[in-house]
Amino acid sequence: MPRILIAGCGYVGQAAADLFHATGWAVEGWTRSATSAAGLAAKPYPVRGGDLSQRAQVAECTGLFDAVIHCASSRGGDAEIYRQVYLDGARNLLETFPGSKLLFTSSTSVYAQRDGSWLTEESETKPMRETSRILLEAERLVLHRGGIVARLAGIYGQGRSALLNKFLSGAAIIDPENDRFVNQVHRDDIAAALFLLVNQEATGAQIYNVVDDQPILQSECYRWLAHKLNRPLPPIGKAKQQSKRGDSNKRVSNAKLRELGWTPRYPTFADAMEKSILPSFALSC
Repeated sequence: MPRILIAGCGYVGQAAADLFHATGWAVEGWTRSATSAAGLAAKPYPVRGGDLSQRAQVAECTGLFDAVIHCASSRGGDAEIYRQVYLDGARNLLETFPGSKLLFTSSTSVYAQRDGSWLTEESETKPMRETSRILLEAERLVLHRGGIVARLAGIYGQGRSALLNKFLSGAAIIDPENDRFVNQVHRDDIAAALFLLVNQEATGAQIYNVVDDQPILQSECYRWLAHKLNRPLPPIGKAKQQSKRGDSNKRVSNAKLRELGWTPRYPTFADAMEKSILPSFALSC
């Protein structure tokens, strides 16, 4: 039975761990703290707490794994947190499990283009934000050691959608002078992509964009929600807050990942909203 370590058993990591377990893998999950691990005690696989940035804590694990997925989250932290979680975490995993296939979940925020152009894994990466530059540094480390990099678009799914939250809370604004394409991917489609990449025979030292089929203008997202929910459109005005992914405007292609056989269950914003996200929000209200 193949064994896999999910280093970062959060929103995405749990979905990936559940999928690997359901398909016959022996799974071990790691999470930030013993308290977080205790909250996952009902999982059918072991989950333990630990800090990826601490070499000694990572080295305490004596297990052997065929694959390791680094999908820990910074939880919106600053550059120093990014350096600890992503760069130090990747280095510690590589040193502790040198014989394992490592998959590192990065972000499409490393693309800083602002012209709405289509981007592939070969496109220029010169982000303005230090946090994204740290992600690139971690990517280079992983690729140099033969690992795989999955650049995730904006993550949404059951119980989670930043755009829907803004719309429902009244915080959404349509800014015609600063409209931009939104690149997103459903959590379950991320899990399926990670499963595919780990199970591929020859995917080492490669980068893959993990994003749905149809980037959509932010204004169109809000218009769709207004129509679907029979609510008024957000006001027209100047956006007050910068996106967490920086002041970029791009359309990210998933063609390379699709060539491997990945087919998203939720290929568009409308698909994800209608089939997964809106029903889960209705249940939580």
